[in-house]
Amino acid sequence: MTHRTLDTAAVSALQALQNGLPWSGAIAPDPAPFIQSLRAVLFPHFRDGAPLATGHISAMRDQARALTNAIRVPEPGAWPEQLIEHLPALAQTLYDDARAILEHDPAARHIDEVIIAYPGFAATVVHRVSHHLHRAGVAMLPRVLSEFAHSCTGVDIHPGAAIGPRFCIDHGSGVVIGETTSIGEGVTIYQGVTLGAVSVAKAAADTKRHPTIEDNVVIYANATILGGRTVIGKGSRIGGNVWITRSVPPGSVVVRQPDATPSGPAPDDMHDI
Repeated sequence: MTHRTLDTAAVSALQALQNGLPWSGAIAPDPAPFIQSLRAVLFPHFRDGAPLATGHISAMRDQARALTNAIRVPEPGAWPEQLIEHLPALAQTLYDDARAILEHDPAARHIDEVIIAYPGFAATVVHRVSHHLHRAGVAMLPRVLSEFAHSCTGVDIHPGAAIGPRFCIDHGSGVVIGETTSIGEGVTIYQGVTLGAVSVAKAAADTKRHPTIEDNVVIYANATILGGRTVIGKGSRIGGNVWITRSVPPGSVVVRQPDATPSGPAPDDMHDI
């Protein structure tokens, strides 16, 4: 079989299959230029230190329009203007997030480091924008933005998740936060944490399927917390590798039973885990 014959047969078979897809005409856009222009508006670190000017806002609006046009599905036409109106509140929340990371992470030396180099903070920036758009009724673009952040940072946050201020993701790789998750103020989570659903039945799509995390909770690496009725009480500490499907009261410390008993004393900085 010649290459031309093989290629023709492949096109014919694939086209027949694709004709059965319920394609709306949506096209996968590149959100990177919009996110770059958004960062330039929010942080001087991403505009070469230049003073913020109306040209930066205009550039972000243009990129927002281009993104909407590229995806080729109907979206609310006024969402760029609504986002611009929301920018001061968004910036204040993000600056508080960055300050909280600097305050709590002993490896962070300066807030510049957090803003420029922390993947958890980068994911939070995009999430706070995508969540705003999600609440404003924008249909597909929030998912496009969140999945772009996911691919860049390893942090997967559904745009529907509600996250309070002073939010910290340390390291970040493998974090999953589901659509109906509710997270309070001052929460810190580490790599590999899953805030997910007990059931993935399609019939449960319109219900609260993901947990509620109250204020000032710390969730350590690879913990899994599941279920819409699960509430992690204020000020709790959730140890690494635990599996939780029931609520815990405020001030709880939840740890996994060790596979082996350590021979020596625990380090001083581990007694509160």
